[in-house]
Amino acid sequence: MAEADPGIFARLASVPELAVADAAALDRQLRAATAPFIVRGLVKDWPLVGAGLRSGRQARDYLVAHARDMPFTVSVGAPGSDGRLFYDAAMGMNFRMARARLGEIFHQIDAAEGRADAHPLYLGSVDVKGYFRGLHEANHVPLGTRTPLASIWIGTQTRIAAHNDFPDNLACVAVGRRRFTLFPREQFRNLYLGPIDNTPAGRAVSMVDFHAPDFTAHPRFAEALEHAQVAELEAGDALYIPSMWWHHVEGLAAFNVLVNYWWRETPKWLGQPQDALNHAILSIRDLPDDEKAHWRDLFDHYVFTAGPEVTDHIPEEARSVLAPMTPDTAARLRAFLLRQLSK
Repeated sequence: MAEADPGIFARLASVPELAVADAAALDRQLRAATAPFIVRGLVKDWPLVGAGLRSGRQARDYLVAHARDMPFTVSVGAPGSDGRLFYDAAMGMNFRMARARLGEIFHQIDAAEGRADAHPLYLGSVDVKGYFRGLHEANHVPLGTRTPLASIWIGTQTRIAAHNDFPDNLACVAVGRRRFTLFPREQFRNLYLGPIDNTPAGRAVSMVDFHAPDFTAHPRFAEALEHAQVAELEAGDALYIPSMWWHHVEGLAAFNVLVNYWWRETPKWLGQPQDALNHAILSIRDLPDDEKAHWRDLFDHYVFTAGPEVTDHIPEEARSVLAPMTPDTAARLRAFLLRQLSK
């Protein structure tokens, strides 16, 4: 994979590094954090990290030994794509999806090692507990009372376009090296996002090629870079990414493995904000301007401000979904929405 212009990354601020002595200290840092931070060596004692430090092949053998006998989904890129899993010229995908046992996928990586015409291979967001036996128990970060989703990301040299995720994220490099380029939430306007319903992996992505940014086509990207931070991670290092921060991810070694933990501080029974955005595009965006202005006021009244004037005049026992949400009222509202959307 060709390296990005080093000048771009050399002038970016580095993500701060923090030291944590134990799980309790990590918990305190996570609860207090409002921006990304790195913990060097957080998972350096993982057996998977040790295997990878010996060789990529030993890391693959370790993973195969724990893999369940079931097909894995792998993204297969095109030779000459510089490892970038992205759109093609027609705004389709420049990669295809395949399914195979993990050992078969790794056999392809072994066979192509060192070849310039190799297909980039990438297994993204694989559920650790669902697809492996004992891997989580031997290689995990204790996160206190959180109940995170543990996922593993495995691949050759790849580039994943800048995107964001709703949950908080602790990303741990187990094998290889990774570079994360991060942007605060509000920089979305300067990242030139693509479609929200036709995406490489479910989230809108930046259309900017970070290895060769076109500042004529994307002039506001220069402003985004003024707010960017970069994290260069080795095996054993971990990076905390707050919810909704944008991140461009590169696997820099011939073989790379990352384990990440996603969690949300809000209850799981609350809805997904992206669903509300999608429905607003469907139902509000193309209304006349005066009607859109009225709906903006209503959203501010009921959602973004939601002050006492919304409910003080309604008997407490009759406030329904206008009262603080509970699992029961969330379920009732979800059922109502499903009925409405099915008409």
